Amino acid sequence: MVPSTPVASVPFGAPLPPPSPVPAPSPAPVPEEPVPGPIPEPAPYPNPQMSWHMPLPAPAVEQPPVAHPAVEQVPPVPQPPARQVPPSAPPVEPRMSVQAEPRVTPPPTEHRPQPAAPADPTPTLQPESEVARQPQAPELPPAPAAEPTPPPPMPDHQPSSLDLESGVLVKRSRRSPSGGWRRSVHRLTGGILNPGESTGESHRQEMIDRIRQPIGGDYRIAVLSLKGGVGKTTTTVGLGSTFASLRGDCVIAVDANPDFGTLAQRVPQQTRSTVRDLLAAAPNIERYSDVRAHTSQAASRLEVLAGERDPAVSEAFSETDYRQVVEILQVYYNIILTDCGTGIMHSAMRGVLDLANALVLVSSPAIDGARSAAATLDWLEHHGFEELVARTVVVISAARPGASNIDMDALTAHFLARCRAVQVVPFDEHLAEGAELDLELLRPATRRAFVELAAMVADDFPPVSGRHAVRW
Repeated sequence: MVPSTPVASVPFGAPLPPPSPVPAPSPAPVPEEPVPGPIPEPAPYPNPQMSWHMPLPAPAVEQPPVAHPAVEQVPPVPQPPARQVPPSAPPVEPRMSVQAEPRVTPPPTEHRPQPAAPADPTPTLQPESEVARQPQAPELPPAPAAEPTPPPPMPDHQPSSLDLESGVLVKRSRRSPSGGWRRSVHRLTGGILNPGESTGESHRQEMIDRIRQPIGGDYRIAVLSLKGGVGKTTTTVGLGSTFASLRGDCVIAVDANPDFGTLAQRVPQQTRSTVRDLLAAAPNIERYSDVRAHTSQAASRLEVLAGERDPAVSEAFSETDYRQVVEILQVYYNIILTDCGTGIMHSAMRGVLDLANALVLVSSPAIDGARSAAATLDWLEHHGFEELVARTVVVISAARPGASNIDMDALTAHFLARCRAVQVVPFDEHLAEGAELDLELLRPATRRAFVELAAMVADDFPPVSGRHAVRW
């Protein structure tokens, strides 16, 4: 059923609006009392009881659709019930004859887009061909349960003030050349062109760094040879002067030759005191100056403690004397060199070998000198000094100029098979004089040989222990 528009109530005596055109005439209106509410809409089909005075409605005429504004629907007012007329009573004409309005097709409602229906979770079946053409997403495994994130690992190195080293933060210019054409170019250009150091100078600086490494306590070096005249005392002074000139600590050489050693004659004599005088003053020694009063010092800062040279003194330098001297010197000196005698069987030699940290064995590039050096190593190995032999540095000192007929490669290989290192010191006129030794008067090759010898010995320095130790 299509709901019809309700008809508004008309007061009594007011003219009725003209009815819609219909083919049948409507009966004359009968005045009646006004009805307090709107008359309900007549039924779509005529009541068979009133068919005697209500004609059939005319066919509906289609009207063009008219857009009506949306009117708010007013709820219908309840009407009093209509009076029922018994069927036996004569028909009573209604108080107000209402002509039935023709059925009008309601205007089409304006189309409004409806919200899309929720997607059906059930997948729509598609033909196999379409399914085959569509790319299939790979099935992902279920995500694993989230595990608690472990804390980041702590770095192995904790930053500290020790990281702020000058070698890392400071951009230093290259060191000025120390000699040769590189130094000339640097001076002529006023320092604008700096060719830098040569390869040889860089190697020399590396050896100096090895020589200057710190020492824990004192380091005792014994210089010995069973054959005289091979340069044992000269090697002692040259090695000690190199250490003293390149290091900042105190270095001393002790003449432990019981047979009137000549070590004190290789430096300027500043005192006539000897090891006997030092032992006599031992109870009164309390500071470095007390020891310095018994030593002579060279231009290289090497100090020398002379041996006894008075033939009237019959008492020889014994092992006990040597141990007492070392006990005094090790408090004030970092490097102690001992110029031993040629006799390996005398009393002082036993104390020298027992207290030595390293051994420098001097030989000449000759058959007799090489055999004497080899015999010394044999004697040490047979008397319980195998460890000292393994830490020995052999020095082959040339006693005369020119090349000899000795195969130096074969001689060097022999000693390298038994010792730690071998160093060859070439002939030098200043060394052959036998007088006071001055490093500035040596040939460059000779001075370089002593620097290499000192670096070889320094490689055996024990590492400094403690929390501030420097590791090499």
